[in-house]
Amino acid sequence: MTRRPNAITMATMLAAAMATTMAASMAGAAPVDLSPVKEVHGRSTLPEGWQHGAFIEIFVRGFQDSDGDGIGDLRGVTQRLDYLKALGIQGIWLMPITASADRDHGYATTDYRAIEPQYGTLADFDELIREAHRRGIGVVMDYVINHSAREHPLFRSAVADPASPWRDWFVWTSQPLGELKDWDIWGKTPWYLPGEEVPDLPEGASAPPKPESTAQAPAGSPRYFAVFGPHMPDFNMRNPAVVKYHADSLRFWLNRGLDGYRLDAVPHLIENSAKDWNDQPESRALTGEFTRLIKRYPQRFVVCEATAEPKVYTRDDICGSAFAFGLERAVIDAAKGGDGSVEAVAKVARFFTEAPLSMATMLSNHDIFAGKRAWDQFEGDEARYKLAAATYLLLPGTPFIYYGEEIGQAGVAGLPGDAPLRAPMSWTSEPGGFSTGTAFRPASPNIATHNAQAQAADPVSLLNFYKAMLALRNSQPAIARGRYEAPLAQGQVLSFQRVHKDQRVLVLINYGRDAAEVSLPGLPSKARLRPLYPQRPSSAVAAVDARGRLTLTAAPLSVQVFRLR
Repeated sequence: MTRRPNAITMATMLAAAMATTMAASMAGAAPVDLSPVKEVHGRSTLPEGWQHGAFIEIFVRGFQDSDGDGIGDLRGVTQRLDYLKALGIQGIWLMPITASADRDHGYATTDYRAIEPQYGTLADFDELIREAHRRGIGVVMDYVINHSAREHPLFRSAVADPASPWRDWFVWTSQPLGELKDWDIWGKTPWYLPGEEVPDLPEGASAPPKPESTAQAPAGSPRYFAVFGPHMPDFNMRNPAVVKYHADSLRFWLNRGLDGYRLDAVPHLIENSAKDWNDQPESRALTGEFTRLIKRYPQRFVVCEATAEPKVYTRDDICGSAFAFGLERAVIDAAKGGDGSVEAVAKVARFFTEAPLSMATMLSNHDIFAGKRAWDQFEGDEARYKLAAATYLLLPGTPFIYYGEEIGQAGVAGLPGDAPLRAPMSWTSEPGGFSTGTAFRPASPNIATHNAQAQAADPVSLLNFYKAMLALRNSQPAIARGRYEAPLAQGQVLSFQRVHKDQRVLVLINYGRDAAEVSLPGLPSKARLRPLYPQRPSSAVAAVDARGRLTLTAAPLSVQVFRLR
């Protein structure tokens, strides 16, 4: 594999960038903006602590079409900001919006400083940022550091000419395939011949089924490294010029007012060998460098995708936040209430005693490996769906709601890859709520009943339940940013306390079908409880006794939230 020095002076990097830009022009490569970008911090207009609120993850292609071409766009997101504000959202995560080769998920990037043409323009992006900030909503976006698209102009130049100045921006080997047999990533080799035929990406797939690269080639034929398959070649992140290019590109968007990033696939930035390829120390260190760059801007937020060791990536010196993969499975299993639910409740109670409170939480996301849409996982059982939602929205962490989750949108069966999870948002009972044209993908099968318009009119809908939970989070600092104390699992009943300064909130969730009497020790003696949800007195609630113990009855399939006074 390519090896490069780990450090280089800024002056040298600037000179190298200028030289390579000129070389690209001479080599006939398509224009790529490699210009250096200075930090321009400015002042954040968002409220302090905005990042402790709930985020919504938006697949722009599937959220709202503003121009009738059947494809969601940035103007469509701007048009729906009032909906997000009413929901209680304080942050938006945009899945990739930069120009891409796949014209779907967006992770095959072709230009890191341009908007995907189907999504709009830089002016549309600027308007979205302004309007979101006017409503107190922050915006972060996906940034794909690890790899580009096979169609990226620099990779094409690198393939066309071994002497290209971009050759060392990617990872190459001249070893024959037989000598690379120890390289096995998810059951396949990551080394590909540039001229090898590459199958089209399945609809909605973030990466193709990775073929075994068995093409015969003359000895010494170069192969490139691509951990996520041949469509997306890995950058050589040991090359300081590559690191600088990404740093400049991060600043490009931050200078326009972007409020942070979701950094994609960061454990894969650097591979050391066929044995040591995942989550290497160099990848953690490099991720930390990018995070520090981003957080030099006021009130910026970073969350990382790091499936191997997410708790480690949550450290302040690496990301500060990472998705709590695995917790979503325990929350859903607890809420389902079936075999294994008692064990799952205990796992949920224990999780944040062992994990940083700044982790990012979810029920599902855009990747099928994280599970089907919540509606499909609960098979339409709204009572248990609500229990799961309450659990992760009231626990510590920064919750990320996947668009459509709040209305119970179902996945679209029969589509390949991740496409079932990425259907157009169900705004009304007809597909026309998403687009006046023909949508890029079929509508959700439960659009007639589970759409935003119908859900808003139903006081006991999923949408109104989500609004109630987010209203609690937004009005109670203890829930948004408080400590996690006294977690207790008693059979199918979970209780915990959230504490911030002098505010203490008690959460009680019964996942069982029967009422359960629970005893809660360790409460402030003689404290009284004020119901926060549901907002009505309960005859089952009594004052804490002199020993700091409270006994109460948890109704079946219920969520109860109290303020201790």
